Amino acid sequence: MFVQHETQATPAVSTDDTRRQLIEAAIAEIRPNLRRDGGDCVLVGIEGKTVMVKLTGACMFCKLSGATLEGIQSRIVEKLGEFVRLVPVPGAH
Repeated sequence: MFVQHETQATPAVSTDDTRRQLIEAAIAEIRPNLRRDGGDCVLVGIEGKTVMVKLTGACMFCKLSGATLEGIQSRIVEKLGEFVRLVPVPGAH
């Protein structure tokens, strides 16, 4: 009787997983500056070319939050090599 052993291939990382990792890495690069000022940025979700984030702490009410979001978006676009739209989501968990 011949018994065939299953070979386990390493699962390939999907494009979505890679994109998420790059986006999270971009946010992580900026995070120390945000935390130094008492704030933070959390990835809420990704839908196609739209990246949803939540600014927390001091960033929520900062007059410069628009500039912060532009900086985060620029870093994400640089890492991904493609344009994405960054959308702040108030009160998301």
